[in-house]
Amino acid sequence: MTRETADIPFEADREVPGLIVKFGDYPLHHGGVGAIRTLGRLGVPMYAITEDRYTPAAASRYLRHAFVWPTTGAEDHAQLVEGLVRIAGRIGRPAVLVPTDEEAAVLIAQHQDVLRDCFLFPRVDPLLPNRVASKQGLHELCLEHGVPSPATVSPQSYQEIEEFTEKASFPVVAKNREAFVRRRQPVVNGTTRIATREGLLSLARDWGERPGVILQEYLPREDAEDWIVHAYFDADSTPLALFTGVKVRSWPPHAGMTACAYIVDNPELADLAARFVKQIGFSGIIDLDLRFDRRDSRYKLLDFNPRMGAQFRLFENESAMDVVRAMHLDLTGRAVPKGEQCTGRRYIVENIDLPALLAYRRSGYTTPHAPTHANGTELGWFASDDPLPFLTMIARLVRPGVKHLYQLWRTNRRAARPARAPVPPPCRPAH
Repeated sequence: MTRETADIPFEADREVPGLIVKFGDYPLHHGGVGAIRTLGRLGVPMYAITEDRYTPAAASRYLRHAFVWPTTGAEDHAQLVEGLVRIAGRIGRPAVLVPTDEEAAVLIAQHQDVLRDCFLFPRVDPLLPNRVASKQGLHELCLEHGVPSPATVSPQSYQEIEEFTEKASFPVVAKNREAFVRRRQPVVNGTTRIATREGLLSLARDWGERPGVILQEYLPREDAEDWIVHAYFDADSTPLALFTGVKVRSWPPHAGMTACAYIVDNPELADLAARFVKQIGFSGIIDLDLRFDRRDSRYKLLDFNPRMGAQFRLFENESAMDVVRAMHLDLTGRAVPKGEQCTGRRYIVENIDLPALLAYRRSGYTTPHAPTHANGTELGWFASDDPLPFLTMIARLVRPGVKHLYQLWRTNRRAARPARAPVPPPCRPAH
């Protein structure tokens, strides 16, 4: 359950507000609500960019003001930067930026010289967030620094995809290659498992001349376990808060957003993440997805998100510290309290965990490292001190939410459909 503010053993700078930054149309985002709550409970004035005035984030009691700014993520960068500067003028004082998607994190880094007088955010190599958010760029970094990752190719044409299928072992995984490009010209609806050569070629015919996609080795679910790392690194790439956990369920199954997860101590994984971040010189919040491959006993890095993860509220230590709080404290010149992570703590996202639970019962996937019993549960949406976002989510979920889940299911089903045997031509009578 949520810890009362009176029990939190530190104070945030209440003169420095926070701004939730998002580009794209995804109003049902529990991560943004969680960030508003976690800083709002400390007395930090919170602001957010929202699609309209009736999103769950806009309904939070901890939000001082919602800046209604519908975006797609396909806008010109100059337009997005100008919009952020305009919002800064309305807030009236520098705010800590909390990006909730890769596009926002990439834009902030690439235009930090313009934004640094208006906002507070970690300073980093302007090109680095884009490189780690790029599936191809991340794979190249992994190869450069000796970090295990799935075998990956980046086809530049349909012909190269055809050539790939002649040598590939199926199934394979398809992902959109770049931030921003995935919004302008999405190739797949998120991570997509493709079962056969024919299925891949069928999908690829709609991907255009230069498909913005990578094709990755599939790590069999029966031989794997999904892990996550959330952390905040200071300007010296030193972790001020670092957490490890195991993912029990996601939606869509095995490829989507976390639906249920637990904090689990994993020193080996923590060390791998900390060393990699130090090697590349990253600063800020990270959300990593890794898959432990039992066949070779290695953790393979699947995704490096240079921003707050939607499930970040799973991770809290004994000092009530999470990664968003750590960033606000660090950027405002305050010490970040240390503490052991709250092992056994569970996180559940109510609107997606039920379909995920039903799907996983049939999949045979297991998570041996998940605790048998939770030592506490954090819900993605409901909070007794802030119930309106949960009710707003329910009201908005019914029609568009079901449609979205159906589209994801249909795409994955199409990719997994086995090839049909060719139909022989009709026999002709002999003359």
